[in-house]
Amino acid sequence: MYRTHNCGELNINNLNQNVTLAGWVQKSRDLGGMTFVDLRDRYGITQLVFNSETNKTLADQAQKLGREFVIQAAGKVIERESKNAKNPTGEIEIEVSELNILNASKTPPFTIETESDGGDELRMKYRYLDLRREPLQQNIALRHRLSVETRKYLDAQHFFEIETPFLIKSTPEGARDFVVPSRMNKGQFYALPQSPQTFKQILMVSGYDRYFQIVRCFRDEDLRADRQPEFTQIDCEMAFVEQEDILQTFEGLVRHLFKTVKGIELPEFVRMPYSEAMEKYGSDKPDLRFGMEFVDFTTLGQGKGFKVFDSVEAILGINASGCANYSRKELDALTDFVRKPQIGANGLVYVKCNEDGTFKSSVDKFFNQAQLAEWAEKAGAEKGDLLLLLAGDKAKTQKQLNELRLEMGNKLGLRDKTVYAPMWVLDFPLLEWDEDTKRFYAMHHPFTSPKPEDIPLLTENPGKVRANAYDMVINGVELGGGSIRIHDKEVQKNMFTLLGFSDEEAQAQFGFLMNAFEYGAPPHGGIAFGFDRLCAMFGGHDSIRDYIAFPKNNSGRDLMIDSPSVISTEQMVELGLDYRTES
Repeated sequence: MYRTHNCGELNINNLNQNVTLAGWVQKSRDLGGMTFVDLRDRYGITQLVFNSETNKTLADQAQKLGREFVIQAAGKVIERESKNAKNPTGEIEIEVSELNILNASKTPPFTIETESDGGDELRMKYRYLDLRREPLQQNIALRHRLSVETRKYLDAQHFFEIETPFLIKSTPEGARDFVVPSRMNKGQFYALPQSPQTFKQILMVSGYDRYFQIVRCFRDEDLRADRQPEFTQIDCEMAFVEQEDILQTFEGLVRHLFKTVKGIELPEFVRMPYSEAMEKYGSDKPDLRFGMEFVDFTTLGQGKGFKVFDSVEAILGINASGCANYSRKELDALTDFVRKPQIGANGLVYVKCNEDGTFKSSVDKFFNQAQLAEWAEKAGAEKGDLLLLLAGDKAKTQKQLNELRLEMGNKLGLRDKTVYAPMWVLDFPLLEWDEDTKRFYAMHHPFTSPKPEDIPLLTENPGKVRANAYDMVINGVELGGGSIRIHDKEVQKNMFTLLGFSDEEAQAQFGFLMNAFEYGAPPHGGIAFGFDRLCAMFGGHDSIRDYIAFPKNNSGRDLMIDSPSVISTEQMVELGLDYRTES
């Protein structure tokens, strides 16, 4: 037996017990006649003590231990003279009587401690070392706990966990597929699934009315903090349900996870139509931890001789409470923020609501005190508040003002990560028009059902059709999304026609699903949660990378195994990707 206990469980109740521990050397301290070694495993750290007066040979051996040596130590549990209250094992230490070096280690390229001196790229190259650090071990433990509790809840709700294929058919909608060449079918390719969408719908046709899977999915898209080329989602589908059944079931799942994992009772889930979310917050995933709802100043701002306002579709603003004391430097910084290329505003107009009841703005030349007072009244602004306005095309201005609102929320400390504001965003547009290709695209996917009352609009005014779709949003993060699906083959056929598919193209791409619908498809719907995002939110971080054991960097590379990489000419020929003969 390599160990009788782990390095995180011994305490004062184990005094005088003979124990054996095994793990990695965190660090050692040579204090003359005494050598202290911190031994670490994933459960914690226990201090070992070697006394040169009682066993010089053993003490000499201990002095040769380097960081990350793998060792086994046997000895007696004794009480520490200098206790460490921050460490669960800090009241005791092990008086070592036997030491075995199981494996020596090179000096690590960075310190394996809570605060490491290694940069991101270095730590990703040596990911196996980074994973030894306590913060990452806590992240992986959190991920495990969330997956266990997810399975517990869904099992109690009579869901079956069913695996679906990873080698599937490529489809033209959505993000780019990762494709896999077929050796046995030269010139043909599998795709890795962006989601198990069609398979879970087929499972509903097959009579498995409650399905889930914690599943890996793949999208070949540009990366950022909350995206990876391969990611995990909690994928779910239910039959014989309406939208309300879905919302209740999965609101229950998220409440269960917060309660069991974080000990938090979530407040009531706000329900908000997409149109209202865009009008009030300029985002389909608004952060409701704070207010600053949009105010439409278009009517008040136009027709007063200010060309910037007179030439635009919309003038929108927010009220930053208590910020009238912002300096010119701070206001210039906000202007620079909205002018950044990724936001794209042309400029920023401000109005200070002074404590003496007067107003100071960046457009005093065009608007008098009475007119600015009307602005303040419309925004509900009080003395000491600051109005911030953007103008332009309405849709673009909404998005720009959303970014400014979030920036002000950060500056004013209103986005507290210990506070949770859950919501459902409902009634998304079913379709979105693309000016370049002059055609409609599915906003969610081609199988999303229209709202029943909007079905006549599919032929009359497709752009006005609302989807029977829903997103779960917490603190401005979209954690999950789904929809009630089309189960009527005629409605599905009409949907494909609207999306520009000919009958032949629809049959070639989705014939298997349409054929399945010929054999009695029940009403059904589902949802998928971004499991990596859920883990990051529970851990209080924005980036998902440290909640994935082996992530890719922003270029989609795995620095540890140096992937992707070239393959040999022989492999290329075998896969039909290089038509040169092997000779």
